Amino acid sequence: MTATALPAETATAAHNDPAHPPAIRSKRRIDPTYYWMVVPVLALFAFFITLPALVGVFFSLTNYAGYGDWKFIGLSNYVNIFKDPAILQSYIFTFVFALTTTVVVNIVALAIALGLNAKIKWRTGIRTVFFIPMVLSALVVSFVFNYLFSNTLPVLAERFGLTPLATSILANENLAWLAIVLVTVWQAAPGATIIYLAGLQSVPAEVYEAADLDGAGSFRQFLSLTLPLILGYLVINVILGFKGFLGTYEIIVGLTGGGPGMATQSVAMRIFSGFTGGDYSYQMANAVIYFLITLLISVIQLRLIQRRGVSL
Repeated sequence: MTATALPAETATAAHNDPAHPPAIRSKRRIDPTYYWMVVPVLALFAFFITLPALVGVFFSLTNYAGYGDWKFIGLSNYVNIFKDPAILQSYIFTFVFALTTTVVVNIVALAIALGLNAKIKWRTGIRTVFFIPMVLSALVVSFVFNYLFSNTLPVLAERFGLTPLATSILANENLAWLAIVLVTVWQAAPGATIIYLAGLQSVPAEVYEAADLDGAGSFRQFLSLTLPLILGYLVINVILGFKGFLGTYEIIVGLTGGGPGMATQSVAMRIFSGFTGGDYSYQMANAVIYFLITLLISVIQLRLIQRRGVSL
């Protein structure tokens, strides 16, 4: 039996028919430009981030002081960290500070965003004023507030008879952390405000018009409409804020330097002190533990987001 040749049109149609794919498919060709863009970035990330991190993990298992000889001591640094009250104090301060500041920043930023989103006169100019703190250096801002808390505020308090504030609150172990929270909120609130403004402007005006027709007041509209509709933006601000505040450093250095005593010393300050104080391996072990805790918090936050079905 001889095979009958198909017409050219029929063969082409059979080749393009999705129901009858060709026996052999050519592999999808990847544009070489993709590799030229991705490979250098991965190489730089590995060299400047991954490799130093692995070196730090290795030295955390030694008694290396940052210079000179060293020997392998295993998990001794990690065991000692959990017995060190100064380390535990820095963890308590850092997490209490991060949690408190995250709550205050989001409350203040949302209130400012609601005000700036309203139909008020000179709205654009007012927005510019509110966003100035965001572009200033944290270290410069902290030095300015250090002068205000140490000099200006005590003079004013003494003049008006406010005895508790007649001395610098930065020298008070019970109040110094509040000064750090205040300055951090002052600088961080504008960034969170921008995100909230984006969320508020994405809410259709028709939603509020329908609520007005149903007789809902402003507070009721905020709880039942505004807050649920900008929940994704709230989650973004909470995650970004909490992660950033866990690594706070510059503002504390400029305001209190970790004092009085060690009352306001964060984990980041404690770790950095090991690089200059001959305690390199011990603080590298501290950094590894802190990284794992932060990673665990990130995973928990992502799981909670997925469960709630929040779209970021």
